[in-house]
Amino acid sequence: MRKKSLLTTHAGMLAGLCLAGIVCPSEADTAKLTVLEGEYWWGGLSARGHETPYDAKSKVAYDLYGNNQGNQAQPLLLSSKGRFVWSEAPIRYSFSSGTLEVTTRAGEIITGQPGANLRDAYRFVSNRYFPANGKIPDELLFTHPQYNTWIELMYDQNEEAILAYARAIIQNGYPPGVLMIDDNWQEDYGTFEFSARRFKNPQGMMQELHRMGFKVMLWVCPFVSADSADFRHLAQEGMLVLDPQKTQDILWANTKNRAAVIRWWNGASACLDLSNPKTMQWFQDRLDHLVKTYGVDGFKFDAGDARFYADGVVSFKPGLIPNDHTTYFAEVGLRYPLNEYRASWKMAGLPLAQRLRDKGHEWADLAKLIPDLMSQSVMGYAYTCPDMIGGGEYRSFLNAATIDEELVVRSAQVHALMPMMQFSVAPWRVLSSQHADICREMAELHLRMGPTILALAKEAARTGEPIVKPMALAFPDGGFETIKDQFVLGNDIIVAPVVGKGARARSVVLPEGQWKSEDGRVHTGGAAVNIEVPLERLPYFTRIKP
Repeated sequence: MRKKSLLTTHAGMLAGLCLAGIVCPSEADTAKLTVLEGEYWWGGLSARGHETPYDAKSKVAYDLYGNNQGNQAQPLLLSSKGRFVWSEAPIRYSFSSGTLEVTTRAGEIITGQPGANLRDAYRFVSNRYFPANGKIPDELLFTHPQYNTWIELMYDQNEEAILAYARAIIQNGYPPGVLMIDDNWQEDYGTFEFSARRFKNPQGMMQELHRMGFKVMLWVCPFVSADSADFRHLAQEGMLVLDPQKTQDILWANTKNRAAVIRWWNGASACLDLSNPKTMQWFQDRLDHLVKTYGVDGFKFDAGDARFYADGVVSFKPGLIPNDHTTYFAEVGLRYPLNEYRASWKMAGLPLAQRLRDKGHEWADLAKLIPDLMSQSVMGYAYTCPDMIGGGEYRSFLNAATIDEELVVRSAQVHALMPMMQFSVAPWRVLSSQHADICREMAELHLRMGPTILALAKEAARTGEPIVKPMALAFPDGGFETIKDQFVLGNDIIVAPVVGKGARARSVVLPEGQWKSEDGRVHTGGAAVNIEVPLERLPYFTRIKP
């Protein structure tokens, strides 16, 4: 059951949900639950996945209204005891003194206990509230590595350097895959043409990239550079979100529509109002122009965060909340199988690639990749991608002396058996040949495992089951709720990367059964095993007998 419009209120739908064990208050917008002994909770914000699971001792509070914290958000909480909390509206949730309290500004809160464990609760809410629609993003995202030009080129995206980066990928033995041309290929935001100053022959560039074996994505956002020609046109046509003071009376103004100017990481810009069907059509037409004219294969949709719309902007469609604008932006990507999003609101079950927000080039952030990505999975976002290998904060790579080679290698290992793998900083540029070779081997491993990952993606499209799972979801009765440094690929492969500096050994928890490690050894599950993990090793274990 998928909504005809993702922004349609489920007023009629709620009537049929008062099943056994499910509480459907007709007017209440607050729910209080006592956290049970030994109960653990996940959900809400993928950016806070490393804090989860929450228990009776936790003390946190988050409000999803107008704030997705730079990543995926979902008005959902799930427990290891089979309980859940759901609302169609943004929720504020807090854990304190053994109590979970959930409130909304509007809309009902639904709670229930459809089973005994996390898997029971997940399967219920997945089927009920965000069922898979049978489609996946472009297969190449799963089967081959991705390469993003951001760290190497930053704001100097240009034809010559992009082609040099792509050629270096091939020359250094890496398999071609998806190439993402990042921010600043345009002259102005909102102008969907390659900058003539930096791209002399964009059609020729695209053809050359395709000949090398790449599919190509372009970075796009909903912002429009203020005072540009496109800004003036869009303002005059009423296609931008407006300032609370909707109109202006300036003698020389070409429009009385007072566009809102929004502060974001690249300055101050106007913003497309995608609640206006005319704007949505204009945006889609410009993206289609890039596809038809230049051969662009897809788009990296950046920004779109709810917080950009939280300061009282006025929309074409009345009654919207900030989160609705995030959803409108995400709906655009459904037209393009080759897509990527960093910010999402209630888009689980849909064929959109969801990337973790930028992480720093530091060990503490590397350790967040696994629990944050597992949090995406528990929230229903199956088609997930960690942040760029080594971290996506470009300032970390401006000084070669501060680059931690071991961190880049271990980051590549974390990525290798996740649903997607994304390079940006060039390992052959910043690493020794020995360390660069390990990164290349991880890319080759992802390539070899591509058919397995793709099969799991197709299974997710049919059943809603995540590709990567926390141990507690794959093995819900094993007491694995607090394990954050290993993950399950499908149901039969346990991946246990190293995420601590200098570590050359680790403990891996294996459920009951026989497990064969990548080095050929067979281990009996039901206990933790201690293994040696030299820098070149990524440990993973395949179940050979239940």
